[in-house]
Amino acid sequence: MIETITVDLGPRSYDIIVGTDVLAAAGSRLARLLPGRPLIVISDSTVAELHLSTLLSSLAAAGIAEATPVILPPGESTKDFAHLELLLETLLERGIDRRTVLVALGGGVIGDIVGFAAAIALRGIDFVQVPTTLLAQVDSAVGGKTAIDSRHGKNLIGAFHQPLLVLTDIATLDTLPIRQRRAGYAEVAKYGLLGDADFFSWLEAEGPALCADAPAAPAARDAARAARHRAIVQSCRMKAAIVAADERESGDRALLNLGHTFGHALEAEAGFGDVLLHGEGVALGMVLAFELSADLGLCAAGDVERVRRHLAAIGLPTRIADLPVARDWTPDGLIRPMAKDKKAYDRQPRFVLTRGIGRAFMMHDVPIDAVRAVLARSLAR
Repeated sequence: MIETITVDLGPRSYDIIVGTDVLAAAGSRLARLLPGRPLIVISDSTVAELHLSTLLSSLAAAGIAEATPVILPPGESTKDFAHLELLLETLLERGIDRRTVLVALGGGVIGDIVGFAAAIALRGIDFVQVPTTLLAQVDSAVGGKTAIDSRHGKNLIGAFHQPLLVLTDIATLDTLPIRQRRAGYAEVAKYGLLGDADFFSWLEAEGPALCADAPAAPAARDAARAARHRAIVQSCRMKAAIVAADERESGDRALLNLGHTFGHALEAEAGFGDVLLHGEGVALGMVLAFELSADLGLCAAGDVERVRRHLAAIGLPTRIADLPVARDWTPDGLIRPMAKDKKAYDRQPRFVLTRGIGRAFMMHDVPIDAVRAVLARSLAR
């Protein structure tokens, strides 16, 4: 069950390979794509314990002898200057040149920091994404956005740098903790909410099973993987089309930030760690975006409840007050980091809002009082 989706960027086009056993076959694919080129595989300690040996064995079987690993700590805190410097110095110590290819094996954190390192090492070298989390498979591994976090906000230091290839093995999701699976699912739901109402309707029926642990019975396990396959492929198709039309986010690509202006502010207040995962912040942010849209008379209240009900059924947060860390948060405290968001103009936040499920659009000049009211309502205990 292998599917290939092409991100059409002319001479910089690349494929997203989605299926099972993709990791075990990675060596043969990379040997054909990168004959004779040295690889450095970069992962975190959690993912390395689970999947690094499979990848290295596959590379060795394909005759790729030069494939040395570099292991970083897991977690969002790795996406900072200190770990970027550590990674770059390690790569330079290994004697990389412009033929060297970095392979990012892991979730969004590894994909982001490795991609950014590839963008700036020796003024730019190639890299390959091998995403092992649902969030990375449907979102961060595709499209060439690479970044690290700053104390001023999330993903504020980075570059657009497209990978040569994305290898997505659905089987890696079987080892993903349920909380991480749910967090990644928020990005899947995002695609339906921003531009495909039929896909969202399908997710309402299949989403809970898609996020659940893989069943033990072979037939049930195959059905669960088939649902994940469809969700990942549809998400990647949508993102590939958007990126091909607007690589550097000057237009419709900004719609992929549905829920992110709110979500990034929530992550900033939570301290960019495991207290609030990125996907959890996005889920909450999407509910807030729909609430703001309804308050402004742009969408029906029934759409808000439908979104809230579905995300709650998955096990994702839908009210800020439900976060234990949010006890002392205030609306103005959450609005402040929005002014530093990448999409802000003249220190005024911009929001992806909606005219209904599947009908997202970018809105300028959103009344801050309306944003404050939505936040206050969600913070109320």
